[in-house]
Amino acid sequence: MTNSSEIPEYTGRTKINRWVRIVITVLMIAVTVALSIWAYRFYEYSPWTRDGRVRVYVVDTAPEVSGLVVDVPVGDNQFVKKGDVLYRIDPRDYQAAVKRAQAAMDGATQQLALQTQNASRRAKFKAGEVSDEEKLTYSITANIDAANVEAAAAALYKARVDLERCEIRSTVNGWVTNLTVRAGNYANAGQRQLSVIDADSFWIYGYFEETQLQNIRVGNNARAVLMGYPDSPVACRVESIGRGITDVDASPDAQGLPQVNPIFTWVRLAQRIPVRLHIDRVPSDVHMAAGETCTVYVDLK
Repeated sequence: MTNSSEIPEYTGRTKINRWVRIVITVLMIAVTVALSIWAYRFYEYSPWTRDGRVRVYVVDTAPEVSGLVVDVPVGDNQFVKKGDVLYRIDPRDYQAAVKRAQAAMDGATQQLALQTQNASRRAKFKAGEVSDEEKLTYSITANIDAANVEAAAAALYKARVDLERCEIRSTVNGWVTNLTVRAGNYANAGQRQLSVIDADSFWIYGYFEETQLQNIRVGNNARAVLMGYPDSPVACRVESIGRGITDVDASPDAQGLPQVNPIFTWVRLAQRIPVRLHIDRVPSDVHMAAGETCTVYVDLK
């Protein structure tokens, strides 16, 4: 038989344990709510995004003269310096053009010298020995020949420039990319034959939700974590913030009417605005390539 004196003590412990459980439960609920609010505010308003892209300028090298490609001294993904030869076009036609232009220049110069002497001699004759009309004719002829010399000089300059253009050189420091041109190809003037990635032009675009822009300022420090290099963040800073994106509802249809997409009135999706980041430092083990994805974090200071 249970001792009646032990019942109150047991009942008291039960009440204490119950209150302890209640307090622990309340604390857990409060912590959960606080963490949920913090996580929501961090996700909605903290300046970070998983939607980051590495961008770079690509220089298209198109020849300014047409001709047969006779030499390609570079390889795919090779680093080249500004001024290095990328490929050469057969120069023989352009060498012949220089010789023709030089010959035309020489002929025009001699003709000008002759007409200048004729005009000078007639200008010295006294009145009545040579008519004024003849003097004027020779003077005008000399002026025309002077203009012909200038035209011949311009043609010679153009021929020499075209000859120089048979060697297509890199205008930037960078990497040859997607090399497809080969010796034996015919290159047409103005058509791209080879591209070079500008090594000095890398930047990062972070596409931030519009709710996060209030905490982003030009000059803020940032870091970009490339997907392939999670332990080697790239040091950046905010360079500029985009001023516009495409509005799909602004495009008219074939009849000129606005195309308005139906949406749920209680759902508002935050638009993403591009933020340009200047790259300050790239870790030595990171291979930067245009198109790589990254997560971008912007410091609030």
